Amino acid sequence: MKVLIISGTNHKGSSYSIGRIAADKLAKPGNIREVFLPHDFDEFCCGCTNCFSKGEDKCPHAAKLKPITELIDNSDVIILTSPVYVYHCTGQMKALLDHYGWRWMAHRPEEKMFSKQAVVVATAAGAGVKSAMKDMADSCFFWGIPQTYNLGKAVAATDWQSVKPKIKESINAKADSIAKKILRRQGKVPVPLKTKGFFKLMSLIQRNGWNTADVDYWKAKGWTGSRRPWK
Repeated sequence: MKVLIISGTNHKGSSYSIGRIAADKLAKPGNIREVFLPHDFDEFCCGCTNCFSKGEDKCPHAAKLKPITELIDNSDVIILTSPVYVYHCTGQMKALLDHYGWRWMAHRPEEKMFSKQAVVVATAAGAGVKSAMKDMADSCFFWGIPQTYNLGKAVAATDWQSVKPKIKESINAKADSIAKKILRRQGKVPVPLKTKGFFKLMSLIQRNGWNTADVDYWKAKGWTGSRRPWK
């Protein structure tokens, strides 16, 4: 199994540490890749809409984004981690996710995403964990990832070393539970009705869509007919 960790900060704090705990339960170190933001990608979306109308390769930041896209496509499990910043994920994480709007099911989803699994990790000294996880989980769903697991915790500390042993034990137990589900489903990830229903809606829209790049993509894939990326 290949695992990719995308960290919403450059430092290895509580969120990264929890993500790494989950990754180590799924794969050997040689099969775990890591991306740190903004070190590995430091651009903000400029809203040019080139990715939607002209193609993702026309994004001004396409060259920088490509290595991360390749890591995403080549991974079985994607782990997104972020500490809570004002009740949400970090700006660095949001900036990366913004660059993948063209990959949402409303536009040109990647077929490989429908067989992957994801884990979203968020930590805070206090509140905001749920909303920060939702920031990342939303993209996972709209990318087409069938199964996304939440691994968030209010750790009551500002660094991993200060987290109490009892809290770390509960985190490890939750990570164990998630890892077992991921390993059991690997190779046969169930696609939920919510994903199938949304995909069907997009399929109907793309039959007579307004964006040529999207319409051509869906028709070439056969998705405006009966073909589906999870079959």
